[in-house]
This record gives sequence, C-alpha cells and structure tokens, in this order.
Amino acid sequence: MEILAYDFFQNALLGSLLASIACAITGTYVVTRRLVFISGGVTHAAFGGVGLGMFLGVSPIASAMLFAVASALGVEWMGRDRRVREDSAIALFWIVGMSLGIIFSFLTPGYSSQLSTYLFGNILTVSSTDIMILSLVALLSAAVLFFMHRAIVSVAFDREFAASRGVPVVLVECIMMALTAVTIVATLRLVGVVLVISMLTVPVMTAMLFARSYLTIILWAVPIGFGASLLGLYLSYIANIPSGATIVLCSVAIYALCRGLRRMLSATQ
Repeated sequence: MEILAYDFFQNALLGSLLASIACAITGTYVVTRRLVFISGGVTHAAFGGVGLGMFLGVSPIASAMLFAVASALGVEWMGRDRRVREDSAIALFWIVGMSLGIIFSFLTPGYSSQLSTYLFGNILTVSSTDIMILSLVALLSAAVLFFMHRAIVSVAFDREFAASRGVPVVLVECIMMALTAVTIVATLRLVGVVLVISMLTVPVMTAMLFARSYLTIILWAVPIGFGASLLGLYLSYIANIPSGATIVLCSVAIYALCRGLRRMLSATQ
C-alpha cells in the first residue's frame, strides 16, 4: 500500500479510470460498427504525428491528434468512393503514418527516450498534463453520448435504417471517428501505439458477453477496463515487467475467464 503515496502511481490510477471511461464510450461504437480495423489504422497513423512532434520540438500528443483525426476523417471520406475499398484506404493511412513516424524519428537529433513510451506505453510516466487531456476526452465522450445517444445507437446498429429515418449519418460517423481518434491518442502514454487498440475493444467484448443494450455495454466496460488496469499495474509492480503489456494481457485473461463463465451458465440453463 505504500506505493499509493507516490504521485506517479496516483496519476496511473486516475489515468486508468479516465481512459476506461473514454475507451468504453468510443470502443462500444467501434466494436458495434465493426470498425476495429479502422481504429488500428488510425492508431498507427498517429505515430506519424508523434514523430513529427519530436522532430519539430512540439508536443507529440498535439501533433498525433491532428494526424489521427485527419486519418480518421480521410478513411471515412475515401471509404465513400466506391472505386476505393475501405480496407485499402485504411492500409494506406496506416503505412503512411508509420513510415512518416519512422523517418521523422530518425531525423530528430539525439536519442529520445519518449519514443519507446509512445510505441509500447508506460502508464507510470503519465503526467498531470496527460491526466488533464484524459479528463477532457472523457468529458467530451460523455457529452457526445448524452446529446447524441439515439443517433449514435441508430448508426451503430443499422446505418441504412438510420438514414431512412432522417438521422444525419455522415455527421454522426465523422464525429464518432474523430472522437475515436482523439481517444486513441489520449491513451498512447498508457499502453502505446502497439497495444492501444486493445483498450478500445477487449473490455467491450467482455461486456457484450453479459450486456445487451448499448448503454449497459458501456456501463459494464468501464469497470472491466479499470479492473484490468488495476490488476496489470499490481502484477507489473511486483514482477517488475512492462505495465502496458501486462494490462493488455490481464484484459484478455478477464475476457477468457468471463467467456468460460458465460458458457458454463449457458450449459446449466
């Protein structure tokens, strides 16, 4: 318990909670719409912004957000062209972002220890600025869900039916993809480019084993994601291993356990 007295660990706990809230809201939309591959493309495209920020000496998070949002909207725009397959557009932004990130990182003078943090994550390096960004993203996600709940649910489950009912499908899709991009970048410091997609998807997949409505999935995904973060932090502390990868493995282990429990319950009914 003595580690709770340290500021960096308090930031890690608060960052985990805020990230769990933001990822539950956007992740439910991503999983329901089957846009996981798009999220992966946006995640890796954001690495180009990280490299650019390091090269220019500006905030890598700010430049990564610009890259991520532009990539998300670019995929949405290209995906509407019937001559371009959506998976091809995703792959294009994916490889361009990663390539630019590698080039800018190489051109940056000296060695930056932050590069590995953005790639693989280190939740124990979360700063007060990161907490503020995560707070804003969590509040923004909650506000969007509150004011656009019906439209988001309609588009998430059946965009064609939503369009026939007069729902502004294009606007909803652009807002949710931009929000997903911002959420991805805000959580980079926690688990990194390589693993951030797991925070969007695995807790939501676990929640879907027990919840059925859109809102209840979100409500289940928040404690599941936060619980996985707590367990991962504890195990990484006592075993002295990377926290980001440990959190992801704990999240997957919780999913596997809940899936087995769900099958047992189904067999007994």
